[in-house]
Amino acid sequence: MGVAEDIARLTVNTVSLMQPRYGLKLWSVNAKSYLRSSAELYEQGVFDYIELYVVPGTAAGLASWRSLDVPYIIHCPHFAHGFNLAQAPFFSHNCALFDEVREFADALRAQFIIIHGGMGGEAWETARQLRALREPRALVENKPHHVLRDDGSLLLCRGALPEEIELICAQSGCGFCLDFEHALCSANTHGLPLRQMLEDFMRLKPAMFHLAGIENPSQEIDAHRHICVDKGLVRQFLSYVRPGQRISVETVKDFRERLDDFCEDIALLRDWYSGGQERQ
Repeated sequence: MGVAEDIARLTVNTVSLMQPRYGLKLWSVNAKSYLRSSAELYEQGVFDYIELYVVPGTAAGLASWRSLDVPYIIHCPHFAHGFNLAQAPFFSHNCALFDEVREFADALRAQFIIIHGGMGGEAWETARQLRALREPRALVENKPHHVLRDDGSLLLCRGALPEEIELICAQSGCGFCLDFEHALCSANTHGLPLRQMLEDFMRLKPAMFHLAGIENPSQEIDAHRHICVDKGLVRQFLSYVRPGQRISVETVKDFRERLDDFCEDIALLRDWYSGGQERQ
């Protein structure tokens, strides 16, 4: 590597120190689609880690993800894949699914495992089951008040309010991942000011964050839109994130084998974050 290349890489690294650490959100079934692009973009410094959602029954593909020399965070399956901490009858099935999650986390040396609080049931049951899993890497993620099912009905989420997240963390010993879009959805459902909701969540000292664009500031269901759709809200979210903190970008993927849209999202975030830091 020549002097010019050394200087260019040093410049990129110096700029990155003044930014959050941005994460690429992928699923364990995405290896054929995005493995090559992920390797190239990580080498270019576009993102800093992969947050990998573990689809049950995909451990056979672990070798592909291990081939990437990339830091990982693992996301546990959620209710759509049968994992539900909020109801006692799911406990045995939850444990079986979590065995595979641990396999991914151990093999990829993940720092955190992000877990949803579950559907229906009770927050104290979520805490009980989380405690029983005995997983020091666990982070519970806040959720909207409800999600939309395929049949059009609404299903109640556990962990939509700061007091529920506080109870779950206190009783289980787990950490916390703050999802900004979910906080907006919950604030809208409960008729609470967004700033109050975010400040109450921030008092719980989140270990990391999730971020997506906001298409409708009044939304109650998360949509994972691209960053460009609402500059004001995204900049407000970024103001809570310090340089070096992890923030997974959960925007929709428009292409089956390319991540060009993700690159555009990251470029906007870096630009907006730098502008916000200059004004502070």
